Amino acid sequence: MPPKNRLSKAAEVLLAHYGPARLTPHEPPLDLLVRTILSQHTSDRNRDAAYARLRAGFPTWEAVLEAPTKAVADAIRGAGLHRQRATRIQDVLRRIWDEQGALSLDFLGNLSDREAVEWLLSLPGVGKKTAYVVLLFGFNRPFFPVDTHIARVTRRLGLWDGRGDAHDALAPLVPPGRELDLHLHLIQLGRELCRPRAPRCPDCPLRDHCPYGAARVQSPPHKEDR
Repeated sequence: MPPKNRLSKAAEVLLAHYGPARLTPHEPPLDLLVRTILSQHTSDRNRDAAYARLRAGFPTWEAVLEAPTKAVADAIRGAGLHRQRATRIQDVLRRIWDEQGALSLDFLGNLSDREAVEWLLSLPGVGKKTAYVVLLFGFNRPFFPVDTHIARVTRRLGLWDGRGDAHDALAPLVPPGRELDLHLHLIQLGRELCRPRAPRCPDCPLRDHCPYGAARVQSPPHKEDR
């Protein structure tokens, strides 16, 4: 089965297995951007704790921008690389303020998909995953962010070989209109079943569509493949 058809089938199976994705209440795009910057190379738990402390100490983004960088860094210390992230967050806020005169990303809604993603990628420290998260969840744009769980699951499904940019490899394969559900379902699958170590292949709803899982069930390896 061609990779595009395989991912489409996986999307159907996961939708039937998990049901429609349940979203948290809408979050302003700028909040999403800062939260996603904090999520880079750390756990969701650490990210959420750091974000909560940041907002408790600085209720507005204007306050974050005007604060001493050290104070911002202290607030987000739990996320790791706190000094670097604090500088990056303030640089991003300053750029938005200088260009828009307000700390909001609502203006992206007036740009084309290409223009919006190019603008986000021009921000310091913002890569495709961060930009795509903002556009998918903040504006319901057809982008497909790839995190470590999605990269691992799709590689095991044989949808890409692990080389190059996963976003470029997977974007052409994603069924139109299924970006959000598929993104969340693959992450859930990666957390619960398709784990880096000791994946639970026999319990996986995609076991009949996964070359890695089929081989592992037939002949369990002595060392887990990452």
